[in-house]
Amino acid sequence: MKKTYITSMPNHIGAFLKASKCLSVLEINITRVSYNKAVDSHTLFIDAEGTEEQLKKADIELEKIGYLQSDANKKSVVLIEFCLEDIPGSVTNVLTLINDFNFNISYISSQENGTGYQLFKMGLFVEDFDKISEFLKEAEKLCKVRVIDYNSLEKVYDNGIFYNTYVMGLSQTMGLSEDISRELLVYVNLAMQTLDEQGLSPYRTFDSISKFAELLGASKGKAFAPRISTHKVSDNTEITLIEPPCGSNTIIIRSNDKVLFVDSGYACYSDEMLEVFRKMIPDFENIKKTILVTHADVDHCGLLSLFDEVIASPKTALCLKNEYLGNDGYREKNPLHKPYINICKVLTSYKATNPGKITTQWNDIENLTEPLTQIGFFDFEELHFEVYEGKGGHLPGEIVLIDYTHHIAITGDIYINVHGLTQEQAKYNQYAPILMTSVDTDPKLCAEERKAIMQRLGVGKWQIFGAHGFKMDYSVNS
Repeated sequence: MKKTYITSMPNHIGAFLKASKCLSVLEINITRVSYNKAVDSHTLFIDAEGTEEQLKKADIELEKIGYLQSDANKKSVVLIEFCLEDIPGSVTNVLTLINDFNFNISYISSQENGTGYQLFKMGLFVEDFDKISEFLKEAEKLCKVRVIDYNSLEKVYDNGIFYNTYVMGLSQTMGLSEDISRELLVYVNLAMQTLDEQGLSPYRTFDSISKFAELLGASKGKAFAPRISTHKVSDNTEITLIEPPCGSNTIIIRSNDKVLFVDSGYACYSDEMLEVFRKMIPDFENIKKTILVTHADVDHCGLLSLFDEVIASPKTALCLKNEYLGNDGYREKNPLHKPYINICKVLTSYKATNPGKITTQWNDIENLTEPLTQIGFFDFEELHFEVYEGKGGHLPGEIVLIDYTHHIAITGDIYINVHGLTQEQAKYNQYAPILMTSVDTDPKLCAEERKAIMQRLGVGKWQIFGAHGFKMDYSVNS
């Protein structure tokens, strides 16, 4: 059994030795340790492996020596910029006010800039968050004051509790529970450790995670406004495209009064999407709800719990099953991507799907040799699709569906209409490559797959439905 301990240790010689001895006596093995004084001078992450009984005893012993955090969320470091006149003694009044409020300064930086003012940046360690509002009111009587955050600085500062401060902000944005926030704390540390081992600065990545969370949170509730369009296929068949600001599109195919969904978006928009579904399909609650997924990414499989049957390729089905069993999915198997995928899953409230509702209808070809390989067919009322599996350029198990009679192609993330993105979608899509180095597992191979899709389209006017952006109209001449 494995467990991650988020310990708060005194900043002195032998602190880690004390924790190590505590676990060693209980014959618990330490499998990972992460500590970076330049980021956080007190927080040490320890991954430990032992029996359930051993780990329970470790909880007690670590708590006895005061290493387990119990009130971390009640503390924070607030970064404030004071605009002071560039004259002798101008900072004295501010320092006096800080002293009156009993705030400890954990970071300070200032430099003249050729103007009559200096911008003093200070990190104030705050244990009683209610006092900061009162402090700011008093400080504004002395000078102009601006609250800033970690991501706006250019250098790492030793704030003592960075992880908790950062995660607390993400959790408040997404409304996460305390237990989920603790899980998020571990993944944020894993991301920091991964960046540190590569010799990379955390700022761009952590700023992107913050902006990603802000975009997710800004589209919740009444602010959720997907672009919805309906496209005629025949007298008895039409396709509705639902494009949320964040995450994948959802396609609804209605043919001969039957309904099929393709891809499902993020789990954090479950209530919002349910409202859309109920408006569009009055008997939604009573029908058998079937969904087909193009591949096993988080933003395509977030709402699978709402459906009775999930249709997937064999490789996608295997990935979803592994996630359900607590094992790594395809994205997590890349150690550089793993922390960010886990952060994304936590922020979007992703839950793995019960494999019992997943069905596969096509051949499982282990060693694909072509960018696109036909693995079978898929019929839905009037529509007759040929099903092609990609070689894994975007993600293993990815599929493309092509109906040559009605000139329809459903292409998932292999081919999307980048020129048909809304402003919100384009803003959202710019952060994924930063978080994961690239959204594609193999960008070069994915480019070959895109080319192969276009080469397979016959003569005529086509409607191409990608998983992001508007439908693309495409003509192939003889």
